[in-house]
Amino acid sequence: MKVIIQPSRLSGTVTANASKSSMQRACAAALLHPGITLLANPGNSNDDLAALGIIQHLGAKVEHKGHYLEIQGLNSFQSPDARSATIDCGESGLSIRMFTPIVSLLDRPVKITGSGSLLTRPMDFFDEVLPLLDVFVESNDGRLPLLIQGPLQPKDIRIDGSLSSQFLTGLLMAYSISAQEQVTITVDDLKSKPYIDLTLAVMKQFGMRLPENDQYRRFTFLPKPTNPVPGTIHYFVEGDWSGAAFLLVAGAIAGPVLVEGLSLDSTQADKAIYQVLQKANAQLVSESKGISIAPSALTAFEFDATDCPDLFPPMVALAAYAEGETRIHGVHRLTHKESNRALALKEEFGKMGIPVEYDNETMVIKGGGSLTGSTVHSHHDHRIAMACAVAGLRAKGETKIEAAGAINKSYPDFYRHLQSLGANLEVANPFSYNP
Repeated sequence: MKVIIQPSRLSGTVTANASKSSMQRACAAALLHPGITLLANPGNSNDDLAALGIIQHLGAKVEHKGHYLEIQGLNSFQSPDARSATIDCGESGLSIRMFTPIVSLLDRPVKITGSGSLLTRPMDFFDEVLPLLDVFVESNDGRLPLLIQGPLQPKDIRIDGSLSSQFLTGLLMAYSISAQEQVTITVDDLKSKPYIDLTLAVMKQFGMRLPENDQYRRFTFLPKPTNPVPGTIHYFVEGDWSGAAFLLVAGAIAGPVLVEGLSLDSTQADKAIYQVLQKANAQLVSESKGISIAPSALTAFEFDATDCPDLFPPMVALAAYAEGETRIHGVHRLTHKESNRALALKEEFGKMGIPVEYDNETMVIKGGGSLTGSTVHSHHDHRIAMACAVAGLRAKGETKIEAAGAINKSYPDFYRHLQSLGANLEVANPFSYNP
């Protein structure tokens, strides 16, 4: 799939897509909830569909009812309905890291597979940690596929939180329904703390047992109380700050636009894009209907993205149009994504005339708005594709994005939403995407 973008001016209103961070966590919680979950505003990205497929393979019943999903969870995770011998996480890093500890609750072997870039991501965490919890683990030299057999026995453990908070998310959910005695998960160097806030918020809404949180260093579960009475949970999947970050940056470059469906009270880490846009001198206003943003004299900024590394791509697109030298910290968080994002951003924005340099800690972007349309490549990474599309809106000449269908992973409607705002954008070979 190829996308061709001509220089464009945007104007209008768009509603943010559903948050896949919220959606996938809700799917896991709905699986573990011994009752009905009514899931409103469900997402339709590849990662969302992977999470829905996983919980169905594990025994949950999912019915589409208009604008919401009805999910029947498991009365017991050891029930016969928890039946699947294989689950497929697609390319979802959150799904593999969150559902593996949950699958470890089962007392029978389960094979966990994935595809695309997920096949190259390290899974050493499971090899090292799960055997400490009496779980049998067999991996492909620290890579997928995994063979897991529990049941997981919650114990006091210490884990490394520097690679991803998603491993901890899975353990918190697994411990919540299985710990009988007081147990503590001690975490060293936890990254992306806001994502743990989101996990705990979802767990709370589903009535799951919450740990005592000691400054994100120790999570202690007290002895298990009486099992909750099964009931109906109503959960609304909030708008996605990760995807909306690209819409907001597009508004700052080529707007004005109004983005609806976002909450400034959200626990999503990527809500930090609001602060970034303020730092860059964007014309930004929070209104009752949404967030409006219009072009202004953008200036270089400095920001630490260690806790929100998915903001690197939209921030680089913003920095390209900001006068001066922008510095973004937290580069070490970019290696194990859908691509090596630091390298991908350097290569693709370099083609458009924007110098991007980086070391293990800091990325430096020399901006000023002098971009030249070029043929770029997504590296089969949804966020690189979206960053290039936004950057191409005010470039001089035509921008062509190869492997542009990578957006399906998180935001299938992205190009359509840009077109609805007036982007001069052509989608060529829309059915040829093959990651």
